[in-house]
Amino acid sequence: MCTFITFYEKAFLAVSDTKTWMCLICGWIYDEARGDPESGVAPGTLWADVPLNWTCPECGARKEDFELVQI
Repeated sequence: MCTFITFYEKAFLAVSDTKTWMCLICGWIYDEARGDPESGVAPGTLWADVPLNWTCPECGARKEDFELVQI
């Protein structure tokens, strides 16, 4: 029996491994699967790879003001 994973299944598996981070100041959620394209952070960007000078698009909080959350 030959088993293969389709492109869409690969995309789902990749997204399902992503995490979400919440701003402790305003509650805005950074979702690794969605990124923050308006601030130059591409979809799929892991939190560890978000630039240190990136700030919350809602309130301007810094990266250290975010906490890992499960949704």
